[in-house]
Amino acid sequence: MSRTERTSAPSSTVRTDSDRRRRRNLADAAAGRPSAGYDGPTRPATRTERFRVVVYLCGAPGADLTAPRRACTEYTDSLGWTVTEVIEDRDGLGPPDVRTGLSQALAHVREHRAGAVLTPWRSMISPLPQEYNEVARRVESSGGFLQVVDDGRTGAR
Repeated sequence: MSRTERTSAPSSTVRTDSDRRRRRNLADAAAGRPSAGYDGPTRPATRTERFRVVVYLCGAPGADLTAPRRACTEYTDSLGWTVTEVIEDRDGLGPPDVRTGLSQALAHVREHRAGAVLTPWRSMISPLPQEYNEVARRVESSGGFLQVVDDGRTGAR
């Protein structure tokens, strides 16, 4: 017989009842649904949840935040993330420690309602690198991370 020839089992292969039962049980277990009487290992039924984020926006009282909100929504959609809440601070860019909306966003991470704080630009957290880094550390110490969309704008925005 050459190397390219294949042998096949006769079409009249007879399987015993125990063979059929074993094969069915293996196939059912691989599909995550064990057959009755099967006592072997099974895969646990799991449901994968989408990653949850809280969107944080900051602007002056009259500022239009529609475009930054849309940038964040498109970003989360592209990654398959779920937005738990959109929090807007309308008091302008004061220090991060005095912004109630930012505190609420951090609470979402601390209480495991979200795994990250998403904002369109670094400047919405703080234009000062030291303040921005401090907020990022606070988010990380709560078990999450701070994510910036930065839709092509410079870090100065």
